[in-house]
Amino acid sequence: MIIEMLTVGFIATNCYIVGSEATRKGMIIDPGAEPKLILKTVTDLNLSISLIVLTHSHFDHIGALKQVKDATGAKFAMGGASKITASAFTKLMAAMSGSSVTIPEPDILLKDGDSIDLDDLHFKVLYTPGHSPDGISIYGQGVVFSGDTLFNYGVGRTDFPGCSEEQLFTGIKNKLYVLPDDTVVYPGHGPETTIGREKRGNPFIR
Repeated sequence: MIIEMLTVGFIATNCYIVGSEATRKGMIIDPGAEPKLILKTVTDLNLSISLIVLTHSHFDHIGALKQVKDATGAKFAMGGASKITASAFTKLMAAMSGSSVTIPEPDILLKDGDSIDLDDLHFKVLYTPGHSPDGISIYGQGVVFSGDTLFNYGVGRTDFPGCSEEQLFTGIKNKLYVLPDDTVVYPGHGPETTIGREKRGNPFIR
C-alpha cells in the first residue's frame, strides 16, 4: 500500500494520498490546502485518484477540495450523519478564519460501517464525532486515518459550537481503542502514532 503524507496550509494539516501498489488506484484524504503540491504528488506517484474523502469538514481540511476534485474528476465523500449541521459548521469555521472556502456537494455520504474499496485495498468507515459533527475515521490495512479525533498524545478540541467532549471520548474508546494495538494512527495534524501507544500514554482520555 502507498501512503504519502503531505503537511499543507497555515495550520499544518495532514493530507494523505493512499493508493494500491498493484493497480495504482488511489484516494486523497483531507486536501486541506496547496492543490498544486497535492496534484504533483499524485502525478509523481503515478496514481489514478477515484475518491476524495474528508475526515471532517473544517476549513483547514477542505481548502483544496474543489481544485483537486476538478482536476482529478474523483468523487467526493464525507460523513453524512449530520449533513446540514456539518455544512453550517463549515461556514462558521470559514468565517472565523477569514476564509471564503466553500464545500462542494458530496457525491457520497458515508455512515458508520460503510466500506471504502480501492481494488485490493479495503477500509471501513468509523463514525467518530465530537471534534466535528460529521467526523469519521477510516480504518483498514493495519492503519487508521483519525482526522482530528485522535492525535499523537492528544485529542481534538471540543470548544467549537456543535462539538462534544463526551462524543469525542466515546468514539475514541469504543471505535478506535478497540482496534489492534499495532494499528498505525495517521492523524489530521502532527506525527503518526499507534493505538497501543495512545492507550498506554495519552493523557487526555478519561
